[in-house]
This record gives sequence, structure tokens and C-alpha cells, in this order.
Amino acid sequence: MEPELDTNQVIDNLNAILEAELSGVVRYTHYSLMVTGPNRIPLVDFLKAQATESLVHAQEVGEILTGFGGHPSTNIAAIEETNQHSIRDILGESLAHEKGAVQLYRELLNTVENASVFLEEFARSKIAIEEQHQLELAKMLRDYSEE
Repeated sequence: MEPELDTNQVIDNLNAILEAELSGVVRYTHYSLMVTGPNRIPLVDFLKAQATESLVHAQEVGEILTGFGGHPSTNIAAIEETNQHSIRDILGESLAHEKGAVQLYRELLNTVENASVFLEEFARSKIAIEEQHQLELAKMLRDYSEE
């Protein structure tokens, strides 16, 4: 017998993810505006793409959330403004954000495991995407680890 889906917990998980993804839109947009230096253009493009992807993820999560009868949060997760805008700081904070996103998607996966193939696959696909972002950010940070 399959476990019953805890819809209230799913909605709570999805709202936490929604808030984190919306904070990613603001975070990455802010970072894209603060980048300076010789690598500005490719980094701005990368950060803007991250902001766009966060918005797409938020929209996908919102559609699923409302499909389960939930009400999407209008909040965004807290964004600490460190006023540290070196490339190393921006990439390091981005990596921390991506790790937090993976944790939220893992919590959703734990909630839905063996109760919803759709939600399991959704969570797994987002975990894979966020883990890929972590790898990219880690590679980008390598040049700054020696300083």
C-alpha cells in the first residue's frame, strides 16, 4: 500500500521553495547590477540567466501549489545584504543560495517519496538542476580560492 500524500505538508514545502526561488530572482538581479571588472559581461549574463531561471522555477512551483489547492505565498525568503560585492563574494553567496535550494527540494522529495511519482520526479529534476549550478559555481570560484 502506497503512503498517503500529506497535501498540507506538500503545500508548505512548495511555499518554502516558492519563497526561495523568488528571493533568487531578486538576489541574482541585484548581483548582476553590482558586478564590476574585466569579467563583468559574461558574469552579468550568467547572473541574469540565473534570475530568469529562478522566476521560471517559482512559476512552476506556484502552478503545482495551486493545483493542490494551496495559496501561493507573496513573501520572499530573506536575502542578507552583505554589501560585499566582489566576484568571490557574489559567487560564494550564490553557491550558498543554491545549496539552500537543494535542501528545500530534498525536503519536498522526502515528503512525497512513494506517494506521488509526479512530485518525486519534479523534485528530483530540480535537485539535479540546482546541483549542476553548484558545480558551475564551484568551478567559477576556483580562481578565487588562492587569494
